[in-house]
Amino acid sequence: MIKNYFKIAWRNLFRNKGFSLTNLLGLTIGITCAILILLWVKDEVNYDKSQKNYSEVYKVMGHRNFNNTIFTDEAMVLPLAASLEQQIPQVKHAVVTTFRQPYILTNGEAKLKKDGYTVSEHFFDVFSYKFIRGNAINAIREPASIVLTESAAKALFGDADPINKTVKVDNERDAKVTAVVADVPGNSSIQFDCIMPFNYSDESLKRSMANWQNSSWQVYLQTLPGAGIAAIEKKINEIKVLHDPGDKKITSYFAFPMSKWRLYSDFKDGKNVGGMIEYVRLFTIIAIIILLIACINFMNLSTARSEKRAKEVGIRKTLGSEKKQLVIQFFFESIILALISFVFSILAVYLLLPAFNTLVEKQLFLDFTQPQFWLAAFAIIVFTGVVAGSYPAIYLSSFSPIKVLKGTFNPGKNAVLPRHFLIVGQFVISILLISATIIVYQQINLVKNRATGYNPNNLISIPGSPETQKNYTVIKNELLQTGLISSVTRTMSPITEIYWKSPAPDWTGKPANLNLIFTGLTTDNDFTKTMGIKVLQGKDFSGAPVDSSSVLLNAAAVQAMNIKDPVGMQIRNGNKEFTVIGVVDNIVMESPFTPVDPMMAFYNPDNSNWISMRLNKDVQPQQALTAIETVFKKYNPAVPFEYRFVDKEFQRKFLTEDLISKLANIFALLAIFICCIGLAGLASFTIIKRLREIGVRKVLGATIQQLLLLISKEFLKLVAIAFIIAVPLTWWFMHNWLLKYDYRVNISIWVFVIVGILMLLLTMAVVGLNTISAAMRNPVKSLKAD
Repeated sequence: MIKNYFKIAWRNLFRNKGFSLTNLLGLTIGITCAILILLWVKDEVNYDKSQKNYSEVYKVMGHRNFNNTIFTDEAMVLPLAASLEQQIPQVKHAVVTTFRQPYILTNGEAKLKKDGYTVSEHFFDVFSYKFIRGNAINAIREPASIVLTESAAKALFGDADPINKTVKVDNERDAKVTAVVADVPGNSSIQFDCIMPFNYSDESLKRSMANWQNSSWQVYLQTLPGAGIAAIEKKINEIKVLHDPGDKKITSYFAFPMSKWRLYSDFKDGKNVGGMIEYVRLFTIIAIIILLIACINFMNLSTARSEKRAKEVGIRKTLGSEKKQLVIQFFFESIILALISFVFSILAVYLLLPAFNTLVEKQLFLDFTQPQFWLAAFAIIVFTGVVAGSYPAIYLSSFSPIKVLKGTFNPGKNAVLPRHFLIVGQFVISILLISATIIVYQQINLVKNRATGYNPNNLISIPGSPETQKNYTVIKNELLQTGLISSVTRTMSPITEIYWKSPAPDWTGKPANLNLIFTGLTTDNDFTKTMGIKVLQGKDFSGAPVDSSSVLLNAAAVQAMNIKDPVGMQIRNGNKEFTVIGVVDNIVMESPFTPVDPMMAFYNPDNSNWISMRLNKDVQPQQALTAIETVFKKYNPAVPFEYRFVDKEFQRKFLTEDLISKLANIFALLAIFICCIGLAGLASFTIIKRLREIGVRKVLGATIQQLLLLISKEFLKLVAIAFIIAVPLTWWFMHNWLLKYDYRVNISIWVFVIVGILMLLLTMAVVGLNTISAAMRNPVKSLKAD
């Protein structure tokens, strides 16, 4: 019986080539989009799942309350991990690490800049990596050891065995290679090229181990199975307050599970508000929607062909076929079409994956060896086939054989009305998608064009080293003498990042209960000149000895401190008094989507290791870079030359938003294209059905324009209804999405007007091409048509 179903389904698909090809194209595009999206979604939801302790690892984080504004961060004090491991029985291991930082690794002529961490002894007990050489037990036992990834080891040592060989780190100290691990998977939160252990005999580290106020490290926990997290969190807070009583009212510590690091990383006012999970859900919905649009095409085209299939149904029912047999038959047709489309989709995915991987910056691939792939393939084929064939199967199998064979069968509203509902649904989705992508684009552009408080154009930042610190004055003078550079300065961090946050300083008249968080920056003279920052009051640092006790505030700091005349006032930060010598404009250094924090800038050249320089106007960047590289190689030969254009670094803050916008644009356009394929097919069937009517109207003098309006008005009416439904839906969705931004666009009615006009023109074009072809036909042939 199944063989018979298959044969008949196959013959029907080949007998109606136009119908089959139209559906095949729509379903292939829909399934291809769905596969690409689901590959991206799978990679996101599987973040960190390569870790064997995935469900037992937590990151210690804190909600810090400053002036009733709570921000959440992961910076912890160095001695916290050891205390947690010793004092909380439910904690199996606690690990402290630095934040990821760059290291210069040298072996002979090979000099590489690689990212890595310095970690405590249980790092490889908590986090699992595949050891290619060496083992986890001895990897970081010795202070002067280093673990390399496979690619880093190959770059440094080639094909030679690196174990027990020496690498010079930052041109200062030697480290022995004790192990090599496989490269870290791309969907891992902790990315590194090298791992080194803390040297607890170092005097500065000993001081940090006794410091319970300086939060500059990350702390991770591995709990015992079934441990109570609430009890552990309570103990973390008790331990921290015991050693730092002043922290009691400011910070609440909590354990953040590894399962949420990637997808739920966003916090606002101390509450977890999501993160990448929003985009995972969004694109999962888009994948389903695109598949549904392709399925709707199949439904519409199948019901449009109902008269052609009516006789077949009538004859088969007369010969004894039951309704369920006909239903199965029609489902077989849709599933076979879905299967063929899936095969073509796999070929399309293979061709598109390199470009898609470049776009999303991942290494996605189809793994045919995994049972999950075949389960997903089966699910997609069955879902597509059943959804696409559901309505046609039920509708076509319900025809009355008597009416069909007598020639009195007329589908009427039973076929037309549901088809209209489906078309409206398609266009509602299309209008929603295209309107949403325009609003997302507007929002990103609004933030991109936000005043940054400095001039990022023609500004270059270069990471320093001990050699550049020692030779800074000579480097600066030689750069200025090239005639290509107008100004040079140095800072603690690049202008696009913040390395230091601390409680607000003290000043006369400061309210006793005022808690504020200040960002901090150390710099050299020519700071505002080089960065292009506007000085609102007072002056910049001049480099005079007195500047060592001077400070600059930004406008946000003056506002938060509620001071009218800050220049000349005294503030105390730590144990030192500073004089405010100037107020500068607010500088967007962190997220461009949030307000600027209060900032203090201190004159401290010894703690300012990023060199920034402004190119003269009309200077070619490549010419300037050649001159800059020559100077740096002269005075810093042991370190690979590296530079950053500040404007490009600022644009990197929009990587996620830009990616989401691009993906949404692509899939929205493909959804509209699938709609147009179905619309073209429906228009073609409609015209064929009304071919004689068109011929009669032409004989009676109807023009092509009149015929075009006659055929198009039905579809235009449906688009208009879809527009009326889509506008409030889109506004509601996008209004809620925009609420998460402090700076956001107002949704303009013109967005919907433009999209509505676009959809009407698109409908006219698709229907018009089919109508014009029929209208140009000789009416005599139309009247003779069967």
